[in-house]
Amino acid sequence: MINDIQQDAATRMGKSIEAVKHEFSKIRTGRAHPSLLEHIMVSYYGTDSALSQVANIAVEDARTLTITPWEKGMVQAIEKAIMKSDLGLNPATNGMTIRIPLPALTEERRRNLVKVVKHEAENGRVAVRNIRRDANSEIKEALKEKLISEDEARSAEEKIQKITDQYVKDIEKILEAKEADLLSI
Repeated sequence: MINDIQQDAATRMGKSIEAVKHEFSKIRTGRAHPSLLEHIMVSYYGTDSALSQVANIAVEDARTLTITPWEKGMVQAIEKAIMKSDLGLNPATNGMTIRIPLPALTEERRRNLVKVVKHEAENGRVAVRNIRRDANSEIKEALKEKLISEDEARSAEEKIQKITDQYVKDIEKILEAKEADLLSI
């Protein structure tokens, strides 16, 4: 029973780490990367679809992304979706190909992106701590119902704390790497 609680907590904390990595991938550094456009939704025959499902996204060079829609009629819808996004990008259309030049990041913009990254990392740490709280409350519930002894409960809570500390360290490592990436020119 205690092992199940610990396994569940570790699995959920792992998912929190993946969520933080996913959020970090949306925050652009100085280089072009297809994941920058991952969250953009395009109206495709009346339904919203992910951009990657209606077009091919490729990296042309370090500062340019190219989008090639599967259908010619999608060019304007994709352009519109990119302009409405919060990325501040200006697509340029050349027939069937949409080119998106990524402007160089200013020092001020880099600092703001670091603040955003730190906020996302804090959200990840909070999520991990909430999972720890849930696991500890399950252990206390089992103790109250006399399913485990006090020693087992204390030992289980210590193990969950160690697991929590490890996942918080992992988030810190990911944060440091992203910060270094953002601040490098």
